[in-house]
Amino acid sequence: HAAVVMPDHVHLLLTPLRDKKGWPYSLPAILKLLKGASARSVNKLMNSGGPVWQEESFDHVLRSQESFEKKLEYLRQNPVRRGLVKKAEDYKWLWVEPKAGK
Repeated sequence: HAAVVMPDHVHLLLTPLRDKKGWPYSLPAILKLLKGASARSVNKLMNSGGPVWQEESFDHVLRSQESFEKKLEYLRQNPVRRGLVKKAEDYKWLWVEPKAGK
């Protein structure tokens, strides 16, 4: 639904897709794929090798639309709070699904 890439961390707001049996893909599986693909790209771009991401991650299950909207706004405002931009919309590394929060 939304993502922001900060200088030292990333926030993702997502709903996992479901496998052929209807079960949602696990967060560890999703993160392994995201971290692996992005680390390879970063290492190639930087002409380096080795780990890019920390092993740990922090997750939170959202149980209501109100909680979703609060987390979405927190994610959007992260670059503003850090002083990187004046308005969230001006941050190049922020993406919000057009219908998110509506």
